[in-house]
Amino acid sequence: MKQLLLLGAGHAHAEVLRQWALAPVPGVQLQLVSPSALAPYSGMVPGWLAGHYRFEDICIDFAGLAARAGAEFVPGDVAGISADARQVQLASGQRLAYDLLSLNLGSTLLPPVAGPATLLALRPLGRLHAAWEALLQQQADDTGPLRVTAVGGGAAGFESLLAVLARLRALQPGRQVSGRLVTRGALLPGLAPAAVRAAQAALQAAGVALHTGTGFDTASAGPGDLLLWATGAQAHAWQRDSGLATSAEGFFCVDAQLQSTRHPGVFAVGDCAQWSPPLPKAGVYAVRMGPVLAANLRAACTGGPLVRYTPQHRFLALLATADGRAIAARGGWSLHGPRIGRWAWRWKDRIDRRFLARYAVPAPAASAGR
Repeated sequence: MKQLLLLGAGHAHAEVLRQWALAPVPGVQLQLVSPSALAPYSGMVPGWLAGHYRFEDICIDFAGLAARAGAEFVPGDVAGISADARQVQLASGQRLAYDLLSLNLGSTLLPPVAGPATLLALRPLGRLHAAWEALLQQQADDTGPLRVTAVGGGAAGFESLLAVLARLRALQPGRQVSGRLVTRGALLPGLAPAAVRAAQAALQAAGVALHTGTGFDTASAGPGDLLLWATGAQAHAWQRDSGLATSAEGFFCVDAQLQSTRHPGVFAVGDCAQWSPPLPKAGVYAVRMGPVLAANLRAACTGGPLVRYTPQHRFLALLATADGRAIAARGGWSLHGPRIGRWAWRWKDRIDRRFLARYAVPAPAASAGR
């Protein structure tokens, strides 16, 4: 009996479990390791922060998916991998052996000590739920001025800042809540110029001060500050010591078949992996990697040929502005404006809900009456 071990409740592993439930591979035992049974879909996190969705509404039920696929769900955090011994160690001390390994663990952030300020790191997503709920309870009893600063000019920093400002201002309408965004680079690098201008206008409408081309000094953060840490994705600390090939930044190096460049039978996708040349750390790539990963894990189990993953050169970006609107951008074009923005938000909501519905686990049928 072969042991296939899936580490992480990422978008690609949702597709692996969905396909496995439809057509399991005989002679293969499947395990899934994740800290939580529910994993939020990254595309809907800004809407949840803003209060448009409940947390349960944006999550994939991985324990339910695993059960449908005949897989064992193992709750826990990964503490390390020994590639040569083909073992995974969990934070609990439990060790899991594998014949084939798939990594869809996302990334993390290592923010600096922020002194008296309150700090909310936007990765890993699994820890964000409890932190945000605790912060809302804390802020509900505070009436003093609050300054919210997003550090990082990518989509996560932009969307989360607008979402958090909208939620806190709605929570306490009479409270003074100001905002600013600080980034070493440009705002939303790689996006169409018209989309960036629309984002700047959205920040201005929300009363946000924008500081580009400058680093953030944590010494300037006071007790009345909330920091949203949304800088570039970082690898988990233990990845470098796994024995697997890693990049200079610590991400797992993979080839065109999403397989480790050093260890056949080990696959990695999403933010924890590094393609050559490197891809942006965006959930849209992990979603597109899902079907390729599912096919290659099946091939690795049966001895079939592996298929190649080809990254998309362009993808649709829909950025929520927390006011019932969104900015749409793809390649060099963008759509925005009051009326179009409302349509783009409905479009985004429909796409996101359709994605989650793909992995929804049907509720148990009611037992028949006697």
